[in-house]
Amino acid sequence: MDALQETTKFTVVAHSLYSQYLERNVEVEFYVPPDMHVLEEVSLLFFNDGQDLGKIPLLEKLNQLQAENKLNPLLCVGIYCGAERKREYGVAYSPDYLGRGDKAGLYTKFIFDELLPYVRKKFHAPSFKEKAFAGFSLGGLSALDIVWNHATEFAKVGVFSGSLWWRRKAYEDGYNDETDRLMHLQVQHGTFYPWLQFFLQCGTLDETADRNNNGVIDSIDDTLDLIVALKAKGFTDAHIHYLLVENGKHNFTTWGSAMAEFLLWGWGK
Repeated sequence: MDALQETTKFTVVAHSLYSQYLERNVEVEFYVPPDMHVLEEVSLLFFNDGQDLGKIPLLEKLNQLQAENKLNPLLCVGIYCGAERKREYGVAYSPDYLGRGDKAGLYTKFIFDELLPYVRKKFHAPSFKEKAFAGFSLGGLSALDIVWNHATEFAKVGVFSGSLWWRRKAYEDGYNDETDRLMHLQVQHGTFYPWLQFFLQCGTLDETADRNNNGVIDSIDDTLDLIVALKAKGFTDAHIHYLLVENGKHNFTTWGSAMAEFLLWGWGK
């Protein structure tokens, strides 16, 4: 009976690979579904900040949904961040006003040229049903940037309390909402991809900052403004799932409370 139960659960397998682009070993954890053998039905979901997925806790959420027969086959890959997280995460086309995110392009190359081939080889999977990327805070911005700029590769993105304030100009240097938020600019100058879907989560207690004094915290303002930019491109409510967590904070407890909704939104039966 124990053996039977074991085969109905996700298993976690840790690996390490050296990245020529990042010049470091990258630790990854694979959350392998019990139905991994049905390769043509398996979707792939990358997570930034994979070292923190135990705080969600992701494995518990996956196994609960699996036990309830609510989840389609899903292979999750938690990518550990390095010591230069604030350089590797961000938007690839430009560092922010402090020079952070200057290695985001190299991180993107790592994903496509090193990690993805590694995953395919390890699981003997030339392709997946679909691919998605998710992240928290700055890792959420990174996930969104990678998906947006490689829309032919991805179907979905999950952004939990994303650092959408990432800007090219400091407040004291004449910052302007319309011209200086790097991710918003990409969307405004980008293309409509009808297959792309977005899961955007915020908490009402994500922060206290309110730069324009409109009574709405910046993280919510930045997310709502991103939705406006997406809709201006042609995306609709059918493409965008916005989750506002009442009393939700900028932490893994809140993000964990939203995780089941995210997984069911993307891969629920």
